[in-house]
Amino acid sequence: QVQLVESGGGLVQAGGSLRLSCAASGSIFNIYTMGWYRQAPGKQRELVAVITSGGSTNYADSVKGRFTIARDNAKNTLYLQMNSLKLEDTAVYYCYYMRTWGQGTPVTVSS
Repeated sequence: QVQLVESGGGLVQAGGSLRLSCAASGSIFNIYTMGWYRQAPGKQRELVAVITSGGSTNYADSVKGRFTIARDNAKNTLYLQMNSLKLEDTAVYYCYYMRTWGQGTPVTVSS
């Protein structure tokens, strides 16, 4: 089984940037799609971005053009580069891989 640990969240002003990381350990198979989800208070968890083993990506409309998902298979790490952050991006961000969730890292965007 795989274990996932997210990092990189924090407090940032609107318009700023953060890079989230998700480090995977355990029994890892790189054929699996990896994804980032987020959950804001009082809202359902939503898909932010996914990346396949071949590097194909898809993004939620709300983050398209601002966020970039990437993976480094040699390091068993998933990344989410978040630029031009908006107040609405405030949420706990979760890594999902091999049917396993990370514990989440909170992102708070302030005015």
